[in-house]
Amino acid sequence: MTIEYWHTYSDAEEAVLTEKIKPLFEEAYPNIELKLTRMPYEGLKQQVIAGVAGDAAPDLMRMDIVWVPEFAAQNSLMDLSKLDGFEELKANTFEAPMATNYYNGGYYGVPVNTNTKVAIYNKATLAEAGLTEPPKTMDELVAAAEKLKSKGKYGIGISGIHAWGLAPWFWSLGGSITNEDYTEVDGYLNSEASVKALETIVDWNNRGLVLPVMLGGEPGTWDGIISGEYLMSDDGPWFYSTKIAEKEATGFDPLEETVRAVMPAGDGGSRSVIGGENLVIFANSKHPEEAWTFAKWMLTEEPQKIMAETGLIPSNKAAAEAMTSMNIPFVDTYVEQLKTALPRTPIPQWGELEAIFNLAFEKAIRGEQEPKAALDDAVKQIEAILK
Repeated sequence: MTIEYWHTYSDAEEAVLTEKIKPLFEEAYPNIELKLTRMPYEGLKQQVIAGVAGDAAPDLMRMDIVWVPEFAAQNSLMDLSKLDGFEELKANTFEAPMATNYYNGGYYGVPVNTNTKVAIYNKATLAEAGLTEPPKTMDELVAAAEKLKSKGKYGIGISGIHAWGLAPWFWSLGGSITNEDYTEVDGYLNSEASVKALETIVDWNNRGLVLPVMLGGEPGTWDGIISGEYLMSDDGPWFYSTKIAEKEATGFDPLEETVRAVMPAGDGGSRSVIGGENLVIFANSKHPEEAWTFAKWMLTEEPQKIMAETGLIPSNKAAAEAMTSMNIPFVDTYVEQLKTALPRTPIPQWGELEAIFNLAFEKAIRGEQEPKAALDDAVKQIEAILK
């Protein structure tokens, strides 16, 4: 019996999948053969849609977390929450990554790996701002940014006007996008706390404290952090894996020359945004039982720790804890931040919602509309889509 698994792992990750994960699984379940198919990310969504329509989808797939509710709404995915062993799996898994699979009362995937962003500071620039350790609060960060402004440097690291760039800041400042079960935007995205959060970002930008890259200026985020022109930004573990690999060529050692911390806390606490991939089983899978066997196994501690060797962060809590003692020196901060990170609204209409969110923020930040009016307008447009 063969089950097909579509994935988008990198070269290094695929090697581990093929050489370690596949043999280990097939040894544990000799009646199931795992067929691995690496898919190009470019145009992948269209291929999945075509595969589902033509009854040619694989049994399972490692899917970008923001796609899951959309495919679930089209009845393309199995609801895994009804299957044997789901509750136990859920109990062993980080809550926020699991939430990205939620749709209409069920869970249409399980988080096979997760990530989030943490605050990464240039150590020398931090010292220039008069600090020996990263700011714990937004107020401390703003004070550091004010100090650096006189030196022609920028302190507040918002990397772009999109949900991935803005959400950690907006949430940490007390803003919210929807209610807890992702059904209401009115009174949340335009609440007093949300308006205040956006006003704060607008004010920072008007005072010249935010990286120019937020509005498409130069230098780019990483270039600015490396040169010390930018005090900090928030980024994923790939910042470290990429920069460690380039260390010889660039002469920049990220482990020596940067320092990381959870996001500085504002009225909303220290918040970041969840990224990662979910393992989904297609509704027309020919072997749903065997596919579920693999999905459950893949979320246990051992396979999760094996994939973690590549720098992927486990969604299994025990494996993530174990990672902090594995020789992957930058992971501990990410595991800590995951405890308070949030998913981008897991609803089928997220793509449309995000476009409206982005535009509202851009108008306010560029001074084309007052923050309250921009958010009220956004709410009206989003409500029309949700209804």
